Amino acid sequence: MTTQAPELIAWLRAAGEPSRLRLLALCDQGDLSVSDLAQAVGQSEPRVCRHLRILSEAGLIERVRNGQWVHYRLTPSPAPASFVKGLLAQLDRGDPVFARDMDRALEDSDAGASESRLGRALKGFIGASSPSGRVESALVVGVEHLELLESAAIAATECTAIAHSKRAAQSARAFAERRGFNCRVLVASSSGGLADSDLARLGQVFDRVIVDGVSLLSQARRALAPNGRLWVFERYESLEISTENPLAHLRRLLAEQHLTCQSLSPIEEDNEHILAAVAAPMTNTEVTVLRRA
Repeated sequence: MTTQAPELIAWLRAAGEPSRLRLLALCDQGDLSVSDLAQAVGQSEPRVCRHLRILSEAGLIERVRNGQWVHYRLTPSPAPASFVKGLLAQLDRGDPVFARDMDRALEDSDAGASESRLGRALKGFIGASSPSGRVESALVVGVEHLELLESAAIAATECTAIAHSKRAAQSARAFAERRGFNCRVLVASSSGGLADSDLARLGQVFDRVIVDGVSLLSQARRALAPNGRLWVFERYESLEISTENPLAHLRRLLAEQHLTCQSLSPIEEDNEHILAAVAAPMTNTEVTVLRRA
């Protein structure tokens, strides 16, 4: 397999920087979030994002979306993948810097180090928009931000979470143990986050449902108790695909699932722009009016 000189030079420029070489070595271990990578290399998330953008634009890594959240891994494209594998094969994995990065990455998996300012902001929105009183059950779909798991567990007698991977599930369980609360953590049957088989496995409806993307609204609605509340978080950029205002777009998507939007709030942290909403099931009268409209 041969490569044209301009493309090879672009790969060398992208990989030939200490931090980016460290990030490539970490991405070789599997899917990792920006928070995972920032914790591992001991740098700020904005700085790591800049390095990841350069590596991504060079075609050496790829972005993988899991619901609302983005993870990074080495590219599967044969030519650049061969280049990266050859480069990493020359790397002394016993080097103290790279060894420490790997240790931190493993510690993050066990200790749940993906806590962030954005996660705390999302948790704050849930707290501010929650009805008073404790509920029986809560479901969290997606555990990228572990603060959401804590919000659910604090407010409910029984907490269940759906993680998109075994690694995320391990992180969530370790976080719950460290914070001293109980939560059943299951691994999703597909990368989508909540499939019909997952709903069947849950075998119940929940008083609170927290979901990390509008693509899962239909399944999340089916998991919601008649008098329950549902929180959904979605990136602004995902809601700007039509001429409709993002707030109106999200309200319409909720209405299509027979949910009444009770509160909407933009959240900006860690260079992320999120639209947060809380909704409740429509009454029979509201559904009738909606159908006549």
